[in-house]
Amino acid sequence: MQASISLPSLHLLSSSFLHIAIDPLQSENIFWTADTIKAADQSSALVGDNQEIEEEPANCKTLAHIKAGLNQALQGSSSISWLSPTKAELCSAALMVKLQIPSALLWIQPATLLAFYYYYFNGYRDVITSNSNDPSYCVELPGLPLLSSRDLPSFFLPSNTYGTLLPTLQEQFQKLEGEAKPILLVNTFDALEVHSMRAVDRFNLIGIGPLIPSAFLDGKDPSDKSFGGDLFHGSEEYYMEWLNSKPESSVIYVSFGSMIVLSKPQMEEIGKGLLESRRPFLWVIRQPKNETEEDGKTELNNIEELRREGMIVPWCSQVEVLSHPSVGCFVTHCGWNSTLESLVTGVPVVAFPQWTDQWTNAKLLEDVWKTGVRVRMNEGEEIVGSDEIKRCLETVMGGERGKEMKRNAMKWKDLAMEAVKEGGSSDRNLREFVDEVGNGRW
Repeated sequence: MQASISLPSLHLLSSSFLHIAIDPLQSENIFWTADTIKAADQSSALVGDNQEIEEEPANCKTLAHIKAGLNQALQGSSSISWLSPTKAELCSAALMVKLQIPSALLWIQPATLLAFYYYYFNGYRDVITSNSNDPSYCVELPGLPLLSSRDLPSFFLPSNTYGTLLPTLQEQFQKLEGEAKPILLVNTFDALEVHSMRAVDRFNLIGIGPLIPSAFLDGKDPSDKSFGGDLFHGSEEYYMEWLNSKPESSVIYVSFGSMIVLSKPQMEEIGKGLLESRRPFLWVIRQPKNETEEDGKTELNNIEELRREGMIVPWCSQVEVLSHPSVGCFVTHCGWNSTLESLVTGVPVVAFPQWTDQWTNAKLLEDVWKTGVRVRMNEGEEIVGSDEIKRCLETVMGGERGKEMKRNAMKWKDLAMEAVKEGGSSDRNLREFVDEVGNGRW
């Protein structure tokens, strides 16, 4: 059997899960139901019966409505868009059970976080939360690195403003634990998280990552530069030409992803830190929603000096930028996609986490994989100052510690390439999974 695996956007930061369903009538097709649920949501035609899914979530459409979306996806006519955790996970889970379609889950955060959440919901809640106010407190969980309060996902902290995410996450795990040894495909590779992948015996974790376009990974398809799910687009020529004019490993690349909007005071401090570093930089600053360029409400005080010393763009092709030889440092919010992209391209980082899983990803980058340094914020402060930003930039871009980070980053780059090449761990894991599906053993 040859399996066709469609990879939509992996920038679904609102959810950790995506469903994968295997159509028993067309076993050569494996498709992400995040795609199909959205197709059903957009469809206006109901086909077949109008039977409701038993005990379906409130946001779930009728069975026939979603069947139409499934048919559209199999015919290649569906589109990709944002999904809430409820629609992407709970609705598709109910649908797969109702249709008796085998399904698996794609986990789009590190395996370390999957194990952490599992422990939290299975006996370690008090251990994790009882001393989370104490910055010096560390929690030791089986198979995971030692985690301090500043390493925990933000919605586990007392200052959390996203507490509503926990019940949804818990419901997802309860559904998983209702199955016998459920399969989860994980966007990681075995060498990267060798202990975390084995931490939870209850689940069968299969590393199939890093899920990066081929042009930047194994080079088999130079035209494969995007999964097509970028939220913003723009011309690449001008900033790539600018990068071409810079010396090797000299440029600082700054980006905080597609969702995070920093406060103006924090951006001012970043700007000062970049200028004080006296190095060329490429900084992605998105125009805030509903603000025109003429409004200038968030324009930085030193914007003209910043434009003289570096380049500011509203969008860029991130993996292409990170792959450029002139880039020597990545200032990142540590979203999982950005984290993997830094490892795949061998670029050391200044870790600047903001929320959710990013704090744990920053811990892994700094202390486990040793490819970066994390910014420190003084107790009681909400902004990282320019002096601290400059310190981190100088650490990564110069000195023996910076050289060590670069060596480590290149090591992980080589291991990532090894994982996805023919016969590598991720290639082998995915082929074995597909073979099991095709031979009816799963």
